[in-house]
Amino acid sequence: MAAADLQNPDCTAQPSFSGDRESQISDSGSTKGGWITFLFIAGALTGLTLAAGGWGANLIVYLIEEFSVKRIDAAQISNVVSGSTSLFPIVGAIAADCFFGSFSIIALCSCISLLGVVLLALTTLDFLRPQQCEYGSTLCKNPSKIQFAVLYSGITLAVIGLGGTRFTLATMGADQFDKPKHQATFFNWYFFVFYVSAVISNTAIVYVEDNVSWTWGFGLTVVCNLIGLVIFLLGSRFYRHVKPQGSPFVDLARVFVAALRKRKVLISLNSDDYYYCHKHQGSVKMVTATTPTKSFRFLNRAALKTEGDIRADGLIAKPWRLCTVQQVEDLKTLIRIFPLWCTSIFLGTPIGIQSSLTVLQALTMDRHLGPHFKIPAGSILVIAFISAAISLTLIDRILCPLWKKLTNHSPTPLQRIGLGHILNALSMAVSALVESRRLRIAHAHHLQNQPAGPITPMLALWLFPQLALLGIGEAFHFPGQVSLYYQEFPTSLRSTSTAMISLLIAIAFYLSTAVIDLIRRTTKWLPDDLNNGRLDNVYWLLTVLGMLNFFGYLVCATMYKYKNTDEGHGTSNGSDQ
Repeated sequence: MAAADLQNPDCTAQPSFSGDRESQISDSGSTKGGWITFLFIAGALTGLTLAAGGWGANLIVYLIEEFSVKRIDAAQISNVVSGSTSLFPIVGAIAADCFFGSFSIIALCSCISLLGVVLLALTTLDFLRPQQCEYGSTLCKNPSKIQFAVLYSGITLAVIGLGGTRFTLATMGADQFDKPKHQATFFNWYFFVFYVSAVISNTAIVYVEDNVSWTWGFGLTVVCNLIGLVIFLLGSRFYRHVKPQGSPFVDLARVFVAALRKRKVLISLNSDDYYYCHKHQGSVKMVTATTPTKSFRFLNRAALKTEGDIRADGLIAKPWRLCTVQQVEDLKTLIRIFPLWCTSIFLGTPIGIQSSLTVLQALTMDRHLGPHFKIPAGSILVIAFISAAISLTLIDRILCPLWKKLTNHSPTPLQRIGLGHILNALSMAVSALVESRRLRIAHAHHLQNQPAGPITPMLALWLFPQLALLGIGEAFHFPGQVSLYYQEFPTSLRSTSTAMISLLIAIAFYLSTAVIDLIRRTTKWLPDDLNNGRLDNVYWLLTVLGMLNFFGYLVCATMYKYKNTDEGHGTSNGSDQ
């Protein structure tokens, strides 16, 4: 929403502030930023992603082979870890927005991540892991409490460190640019670097873990984490540092309280009856909104001036009874975007289930490429990363320019997310068809009820199409969501906005764990031996749920109206999507 120059008897100075963060940028850093900072941010992202992928991509296999964890249980643990990895960015983003700033949070969490991967590397030593044995053997011993303690401590620290850096880096990178066009380009290249790094970690480091040793593989993650931290710190003199403004959530709470306290006051149609700005130590602190919008009119009462709300000098006398119009509009924005955010949760849940179960499928299939090379099971998901990285490049260089040439505007974030919904549902359907074929082959060779985990004579290459579709879908909906939240969220919640995608991924992974547990309790589709189950039915169920979620998303997207209509996204009305 563009700012307007309004004359208000309570505020004589009305500076323009149209949604950027210029007023938060320190004077010493106001001339910094730009594309030179991308080199350092991309370098840090590369190192940290290589480290995270090195231990995270192969976690299921590590738990099964080195700690004798049952396969479905290992998949569940992996989902919880993935959910936690996506939950902590919200904590980091709030801390960055409210208290410490992005730079401090990224530096601190990179150090925590380094400590975590060091502990994980130590678990590869003989005295910190159980004696090796063949999977399914009765001779396998459970890990000791100390061994589990070191393992889970390392995972916890690594998760906290990763969570505090991944999306905070995205926000800090976007803060280096003033134009939304450059910010959108940054997000595309940010995810490109992320996916390329994930491909390398999911192949090269995982290959070392499977074919050289876990010690060398986890040692590489330590080195990568350290390099990423050093590169990030080297760029400190070039970064534009944004000052934290304190907790914006208090302002949002004040709107609710003020509206409730004035619930009996009649809503005025006169714009002069509303409070637009407030003074802070003799100067105007902010003005960002025009007259209150008609949506959620009940909240407009929070900005309605009544007797005793304002002191003689123009300052707010009762902070929990009067708010600015902008604070009211910020809360409305969050309420409007909430339904869209919820549909993305159910978009991410099937992805979480598919990611973990695809690794288990790969463990039961022929992973040989020629007589001398065998694809590590933990590397099978790299196809999705490769597909996403390639798709991001094609979208940025070919699809978006072509779309703009044909329609005179770029694809909107909502359109990109919608395409992601469709491709995700299609990926689940292909997964169901592939698993049906695998089960037929397994049953034809009587591979059920065999303790050693027999290999189905079917190439793991059959898993590639579903993963390719998954990657293409992610290339559309992940950057689309980040761009949407960054564009639409209140300025004071910019770090939180980019982390919102992380929060929905966290909830999605936790839901995927709950869904798998529910399926195990109510059906026989997911036994520890997939050859005795019906994983294909799970995928068909996810396909149906995905399509229902897509129709719900269409309803929400059609009703949504962009707050910022002049940021190069082509339209302001959700009905145009």
